[in-house]
Amino acid sequence: MFRTALRNVLAHKGRLLMTMLAVLLGTAFVSGTLVFSDTMGQALRTQNSKSYADIAVTVSDRTAMGPGYDHGGSADDGPTLTEDVRRKIAALPGTADARGVVSGFTGIADKKGALIGDGFSTTGTNYVPGADGTDQRYPLVEGRGPKDAGEIALDTRTAEKGGYKVGDTVRAAVNGPVMQLKLTGTLHTNDPRVMAGGSLAAFDTATAQQLFLSPGQYSELDVKAKPGTDDATLLADVKQALPQGDNLQAKTGRELAAEQDRMIGKLTKMLNLFFLGFAGISLFVGIFIIANTFTMLVAQRTKELALLRAVGATRRQITRSVKIEAVLVGLTASVGGLVAGIGIAVGLRTLLNGPMDANLPDGPLVIAPTTVLVALAVGVLVTLVAAWLPARRASRIAPVAAMSASEQPATQKSLRVRNAVGLLFTLAGAAALAAGVSGKEVKLVGLGTAALLLGVFVLTPLLSRPLIALLAPMLRAVYGTPGKLAQENAVRNPRRTAATASALTIGVTLITSLTVIGASVNKAVDTSSDSDIKADYTVAMANGSDLSAEAAAQIAKAPGVSAVSAERGLRVTLGEDKGEAHGEDGADREWLTAVNPATIDQLATIKIKEGSADALKQGKLLVSSGRSEQAGYKVGSTLAVTYPDGTKGSLTVGGVLEANTALAGVIAPENVVGPHARPGSGLNKVLVKGEHGATEQLKQALRDATGGNPLIKVKGQQDIKAESRQAITNTLNLMYGLLGMSVVIAVLGVVNTMAMSVFERRREIGMLRAIGLDRLGIRRMVRLESLLIALFGGLVGVGLGVLSAWAVVRTLASDLTGLSTVVPPLQIAGFLLAAAVIGLLAALWPAHRAAKLDILDSIKSE
Repeated sequence: MFRTALRNVLAHKGRLLMTMLAVLLGTAFVSGTLVFSDTMGQALRTQNSKSYADIAVTVSDRTAMGPGYDHGGSADDGPTLTEDVRRKIAALPGTADARGVVSGFTGIADKKGALIGDGFSTTGTNYVPGADGTDQRYPLVEGRGPKDAGEIALDTRTAEKGGYKVGDTVRAAVNGPVMQLKLTGTLHTNDPRVMAGGSLAAFDTATAQQLFLSPGQYSELDVKAKPGTDDATLLADVKQALPQGDNLQAKTGRELAAEQDRMIGKLTKMLNLFFLGFAGISLFVGIFIIANTFTMLVAQRTKELALLRAVGATRRQITRSVKIEAVLVGLTASVGGLVAGIGIAVGLRTLLNGPMDANLPDGPLVIAPTTVLVALAVGVLVTLVAAWLPARRASRIAPVAAMSASEQPATQKSLRVRNAVGLLFTLAGAAALAAGVSGKEVKLVGLGTAALLLGVFVLTPLLSRPLIALLAPMLRAVYGTPGKLAQENAVRNPRRTAATASALTIGVTLITSLTVIGASVNKAVDTSSDSDIKADYTVAMANGSDLSAEAAAQIAKAPGVSAVSAERGLRVTLGEDKGEAHGEDGADREWLTAVNPATIDQLATIKIKEGSADALKQGKLLVSSGRSEQAGYKVGSTLAVTYPDGTKGSLTVGGVLEANTALAGVIAPENVVGPHARPGSGLNKVLVKGEHGATEQLKQALRDATGGNPLIKVKGQQDIKAESRQAITNTLNLMYGLLGMSVVIAVLGVVNTMAMSVFERRREIGMLRAIGLDRLGIRRMVRLESLLIALFGGLVGVGLGVLSAWAVVRTLASDLTGLSTVVPPLQIAGFLLAAAVIGLLAALWPAHRAAKLDILDSIKSE
């Protein structure tokens, strides 16, 4: 039977080609993901180990978060890393050197004033020269390191992007006006943030402390051990030398490297899961093609299989023969998929390091034995699972009955059972979906959606006749006999039509669902922006860090400004003060958003659900309805508060706000809580209203008022909407690209089914030619049949996609104001048009092949 199976594979290799391609593409997706993530993970771990190679112990200060950052603690949080602490640790017997590190954000503008980098990885640090005048952490490529407040050094990539050379004047900024600094040198760094496309700006230590922390303070101390000193021993000595306080943490370099390795492992695992999810979708689509192919092969070999039964082959042997064929097909395709996956990984790394300028760390290509085994196992198992049912059907062919027919028609009983099972799943899924949506139960919505989708997929043979019947009249009216024949062929075998269309349905369902969700979120953002925000512009840092505390006053003086309110975040303790029992993540810690009570009503829409609209002007709190329900804050409640500066007081809840995206959580008057912020704390953002509305003149005036800082972004409502739309569009484009593989596999399925169907109906096509249907008519018949199958799959996919998106949107409606289901008609029509084009293109080769068949050879064929 093994020889028989091998002979069958070789004899039908042309008919199995599309199936092999489907498995190959799916396994290529899997192996490419594993190879790329393993390669990237290994390179990052190697780079990480180099970063900590010379560090025995690192001491970090969690309160040193950069300029104006309010970490939510109190004034008595404990000591900081000062120069005295550094000297004390440097004097330990086992210490060879104790380097004080200062870090924060620094924006570097190119010569046109645009920010270099994305804002989140624009790094600033201190340059620490040794006895030879150089800093070993940042090797000089050209020039020298900075020595005073008027100098700066840049990494080579940033200098190249900005067009700067040693001696040029560089425009740099932290959270205030732009500084004009002399470029004294260019540096090399392996900082992953810089390697990923960010920038590095190095200052002398005193300047860095002034910009990011306070004079004499460090973010971190990196301790190097003397030869022969054990890291653990040095760590114990360092801990003894540190002032008491929970904000100072000391760890060995090996511990930090291990932590970073674990983070890298989590990152690569998340990357794997994300991409493997789409690979799974592609393989699932491939199952329909494989099952369809083997079903058709078994039907075409009915006489051959019956003859084997007649000469003594058992049912088990017939089943085993088909399974061996599946294993051979899966193994061959998996080997090709593994090779293709390695090529995909190499190409992806080249693309990211080339045109996309991701600058991933170099390292050897990692092809782990696990990757090889997984790729081969997945391909073989998917093929074997898909061929299991056709193999069982092959074993049930009766020798005598099968010898009298070329194909055994499917029994109506099996279709009735399938329809009953599908109807059961559909009803159960619909009930669970309705219950989940009404109760806002995400898990129940997920289970209901999955059951409903499964039920509809099972019911596709039943749905094929009525849906295709809706499409057929137009084809008959336009194309006459070929259109009528195409309809009859499309519904002749409902199982085959359903299996072919289902592969396309999966991709259309997912794409439609994502599109509807994206359109719904876009509409909600636009609506909330229009209804919740009255401000013409929002001024904030591009990287999410704090603006300087003086920004609001500077902006208020800009020409054309009529109203300004800064938003400042303060993390306080609300309720009974329990002293040290309060942890940073404790349930009684609360973020207050401080606003200007005199102007906030001109800049944001305030709709009161309970209490007074003048609560802020009366020195009281406003609480959003969502936060009120979560925390139990009621109008009139008096709450004990401990402020970040350590002072204590009480605040009264004066009103509850209706849902508002501009004002969420707990809102407090700036004149009451602002004086209790930590010294040097900054602002989250500044809302601005113009005398003449949003104008380019006002926008430029706001840029000028903030010193032309490239890190500070001035955004109007249209800018905010455009950013939101762009983020959603980018996400959708990524998803579409990843789902594209499943669509390609679905197209292969249509091609495969139509090609095998032509072979199966050779005699029928010959008879049609003999009674007068010309070659053009044959081509039209095959193309229109493919078109009907593709449109059927597209219609079902669009319906399921809209339904799934509706369930998701209804579930998320309470989290996003104004969220409702929006179905974009043009895009939905585009998906159906794409399905039609796919059907027509997929039929080109089968239709050409059918039209070229010889009439006499076709009629006498068996």
